[in-house]
Amino acid sequence: MNKRIRTALISVFYKDGLEPLVKILSELGITIYSTGGTQQFIEKLGVKVTSVESLTSYPSILGGRVKTLHPSVFGGILGKRDDEVHVHEMKQFNIPEIDLVIVDLYPFEETVAASLRLPPAEREKLVIEKIDIGGPSMIRGAAKNYKDVTVVANKKDYTFLENLLKEQKGETTTEQRREFARKAFDVCAAYDNAISNYFNETNFETIFNKEERPLRYGENPHQKARFFGSLNDLFDQLHGKELSYNNLVDVDAAIQLISEFNTHSSGAASVFAIIKHTNVCGIAQRATIKESWDAALAGDPESAFGGVLICNRNIDKETAEAINEIFFEVLIAPGFDEEALTILRSKKNRILLQSKKKDPVLQEMHRSLLNGILIQSADEGNYMEWKEVGGRESSDAEKEDLKFANLVCKHLKSNAIALVKNRQLIGKGCGQTSRIDALRQSLEKAKQFNFDLKDAVLASDAFFPFDDSVKMAHAAGIAAIIQPGGSVRDKDSIDYCVKNNMAMVMTGLRHFKH
Repeated sequence: MNKRIRTALISVFYKDGLEPLVKILSELGITIYSTGGTQQFIEKLGVKVTSVESLTSYPSILGGRVKTLHPSVFGGILGKRDDEVHVHEMKQFNIPEIDLVIVDLYPFEETVAASLRLPPAEREKLVIEKIDIGGPSMIRGAAKNYKDVTVVANKKDYTFLENLLKEQKGETTTEQRREFARKAFDVCAAYDNAISNYFNETNFETIFNKEERPLRYGENPHQKARFFGSLNDLFDQLHGKELSYNNLVDVDAAIQLISEFNTHSSGAASVFAIIKHTNVCGIAQRATIKESWDAALAGDPESAFGGVLICNRNIDKETAEAINEIFFEVLIAPGFDEEALTILRSKKNRILLQSKKKDPVLQEMHRSLLNGILIQSADEGNYMEWKEVGGRESSDAEKEDLKFANLVCKHLKSNAIALVKNRQLIGKGCGQTSRIDALRQSLEKAKQFNFDLKDAVLASDAFFPFDDSVKMAHAAGIAAIIQPGGSVRDKDSIDYCVKNNMAMVMTGLRHFKH
């Protein structure tokens, strides 16, 4: 349904690009309400504007924190024009209908970036005042009521709205208002995410004020190292020597990996994984923890030597006896049976860690480099979408393997390929300079330990630049592939799968890990 815009509320931080839009609103006879600096800007253009204070009968108070938060504003935005009760109440309380809301948000991310060199207290004070309250509320209200209200929350849409109003003589369609609403919710979501990221930032003062633990040495014996943090929050050490620098790096990788299966695996299935130099060299999901261990070890028994082991179930006597047969550095589990502990403590230096429940890490300090530190949000996602694009839809069994493979591949260094069959890693390629090299490495690993690749599935951490990897996988017996997609030559890989009846799932989400 077309709606004629008769009133508009404009309150923006950035005024650039606003002038032509204001003038067309004026030419169309649209009543404009505004606040503060935006009102002054409109007045300087010689355009008639009514202050929001005249609607609310309140001035801007609390240093500008409260300007628009009032029923006269939000009633005008949220009131449904086809609802008799709404219409009656709006008349009863002299609330004008507001048909167009043009609002942007305080520059939160820009302020955060610009304040990095300030002392923490000063920075916090500055950043907090750039958390917009009224703006997101008006945007959300207008977007919610898109059947009656047009909302513009990004200056990039000013020209589009201006042309729309000219062509349609001040009217908008329901479809157009809904599209503006979609964009507005995206703006609010991104803004809230930026604020959340700020509050979840790693606080370096807090880190370096934590317990300091000198380590025997760093990555190599000639390097000195220290750890700042509270390991006791994550696990209790039940046995063994002090954790080394390399132990800590591998333990971190192991905990990140196993947390995926605590979160994403269904049922009571057990998962056991073996980590070497932060890469997964063996992982399997089975009905019991012993079966999981056997299958994980079978995936690459050579690389398991001296590795870090982790599982999501308690270690029982039978599993402990099996694990005790190989040399490993660290074993992490949520619990240990007494008989299992007795067996595993037979080696003096073997490190046994009993893990505790932990909150997910939302921000990670990636590494120090150049003259600074890289920080990023954690790679929480697994699928932006699940899009079947191959010659057939993946079977239920393949879907389970594809999900498993995608999680495993996410924790391999790029370029990465994971081959999985019956929820067991049977081949992997990682840290390669080309994707096809990663595939070659994974196929060689599978052949080395005599795995049958027929009907196995493949996961790739990023798209295939060409269809050569898909052809090689098919020739080896791979039946289904999961990958993010996004290559300019995706069609080549898709066409090959269609022609050869292979299943292919695109997730829309890349998982580089450097």
